[in-house]
Amino acid sequence: MKKGLFIVLVLFAIAVLAFQLTPVQKTVDTVVSVIDTPSLINKDSLTISTRVNIPEGYERPDYEAGSFEDHLRNYKLKPFGSKIINYDDTNYFWQGGHIGVLEIPVPKNGLQQCADALIRIRSEFLWNKKRKDEIGFNFTSGHYCSWLKYAEGYRPKINGNNVSFHKTARANSSKDNFYKYLNLIYMYSGTLSLFNELESVKAEDLKIGDMLIKGGSPGHIVLICDEVINDEGKKLFLLCQGNTPAQSVHLVKNLEDTNISPWYHLEDDAVVPVSNYTFSSSKFVRFK
Repeated sequence: MKKGLFIVLVLFAIAVLAFQLTPVQKTVDTVVSVIDTPSLINKDSLTISTRVNIPEGYERPDYEAGSFEDHLRNYKLKPFGSKIINYDDTNYFWQGGHIGVLEIPVPKNGLQQCADALIRIRSEFLWNKKRKDEIGFNFTSGHYCSWLKYAEGYRPKINGNNVSFHKTARANSSKDNFYKYLNLIYMYSGTLSLFNELESVKAEDLKIGDMLIKGGSPGHIVLICDEVINDEGKKLFLLCQGNTPAQSVHLVKNLEDTNISPWYHLEDDAVVPVSNYTFSSSKFVRFK
């Protein structure tokens, strides 16, 4: 009887010890996991390239100083934790999909939606680089509208898909008039016009400044704003987007692969979930 009682007590003691050690082991495993997977986010940094660290085994390829690629990689960000704000100064309903907000004003007119935000980024770069003759976009109708003709006073007369341009305004090449031109582009261009207008790119040739686009109503578009590559030639990319309603342009998380988030691996004809949108039947394009 005593022997049986002794065995029971020993088994009970072993069970208690195992119960006490299990949480400790789980805690140790969790700490080791955190140490082995350092954060890819620098919360104190205020540019895209400094906000996001390079994954182990990768490096950032060099781009010429002053290039569009260099411009995007070093785009200024608001302080970490800044919220996505709609054009009417309300908070966007979901704040869980981004790790940075770009320093781009959101007009109160509500026109600067997903494609428009990227058109603005490209156009402001060309303006600041004194390449104003390259600023121009197709309307959804297919008609080309350039900044230079707009600055000369030409305005579109639009009747359905019929568009003609007439000199109805005084010449004005000011910055204020430039933003009026962009508002016109926002009204009559979008994902569908960019989908049809811009050069297609294969995934293996992607670089900073290229875009993933689904044309339509609604469609969507995101911009590659940084890039890293490893010794095997495998690339990862950072993506930023505007949205509908018009809102802050933001750097998105990778919600599907948290091990490399916010970096993305991109392939041709792939289904790509990005924040609150999933791309399918889409393609990669490049600005002219």
